[in-house]
Amino acid sequence: MTTSPSSRTSARTPTPERRLPGGPVLQDSVTEAIATAFFEELASSGYARLSLEAVAKRAGAGKAAIYRRWSSKLEMTVALTSAVAVDAAGEIDTGTLRGDVLAFLTDVAGALRHSLPSRIVPDLLAECARNPELAQALFTAVRDTRRANATRMLERAVERGELPPEVDRELALDLLAGPLYWRLAVIRTPTAPDYLDRLTDKLLAAFTA
Repeated sequence: MTTSPSSRTSARTPTPERRLPGGPVLQDSVTEAIATAFFEELASSGYARLSLEAVAKRAGAGKAAIYRRWSSKLEMTVALTSAVAVDAAGEIDTGTLRGDVLAFLTDVAGALRHSLPSRIVPDLLAECARNPELAQALFTAVRDTRRANATRMLERAVERGELPPEVDRELALDLLAGPLYWRLAVIRTPTAPDYLDRLTDKLLAAFTA
């Protein structure tokens, strides 16, 4: 299941330190503290009001420690959010299309039900509508990677004969993400225990309609 940004940053086993080419030694423990503070501050303040000073204070680090790693708020946001999102969007291959779709929906639901992503994702999407530079960077790093993974999931289903070769892949990708995001992130309505199973069955029927 998809974990939260803070748990993913703290779950990695860091090496003691690393050095940028021709630059200073960067301690991974400080990087992880900053990353955790960033996600907490982003969830609390939103991208527009996020300040690097607040992130540094929450992390117990100096502002210079941030600038040694990222040159701006935009670069920091893209680097950290895309790293977590891409890490969470690993290849799913259960051997069946139904298993793959259910696993995909389970991961997405886990993220959207967590307190941090449930506040961060809608805020970043709204900010992307106002900030073309942020939108382009995040869409390239996050959207394109996740859709590529989901496309490969559909292609495997075609190869197994579970989907027809002429399946509308673009529409299928939209259907995979849309209903669950609407339910959990937009109207924020609780779901029954069997909701993901029922949604999976409806999606499979739609793919082959």
